[in-house]
Amino acid sequence: MSVLFSELLVPGWADEKIGLDAVTGTYSDGSSFNLPCHTADPEMYFSEDELAVAEAKSLCAGCPVRTQCLEGALSRKEPAGVWGGELFEGGLVISRKRKAGRPTAIEVAAREVSAPIQKMPSLPEATSPAPSESERQESAA
Repeated sequence: MSVLFSELLVPGWADEKIGLDAVTGTYSDGSSFNLPCHTADPEMYFSEDELAVAEAKSLCAGCPVRTQCLEGALSRKEPAGVWGGELFEGGLVISRKRKAGRPTAIEVAAREVSAPIQKMPSLPEATSPAPSESERQESAA
């Protein structure tokens, strides 16, 4: 059996935070063995694969302690994973994980629509260079 990050015993970690034992029960009473996150592959809840994350979220949909799990994860600011049917990264709920590499043109365009790039103030126009000798002769004629 693997130990979840949030189950580690760190001094002061559980102060005013909802612990997993308050949500899922304990292994000694057997209640936690009926929950989807305890019967499925735990790696699925922390996967980089979008399909695995979607499957983990779908398993959470029918969980009897989903709401409490989500509240606990928010109170603990879980650093990663699927908790209560939501995906966490850096203690915040995110809609999906960003893939490695450059963003697509669509993502860049969407960002520009939501936060347009401010244009630089225009500089005063430079004076045109002095006319050449032939231009002076043409204007004089």
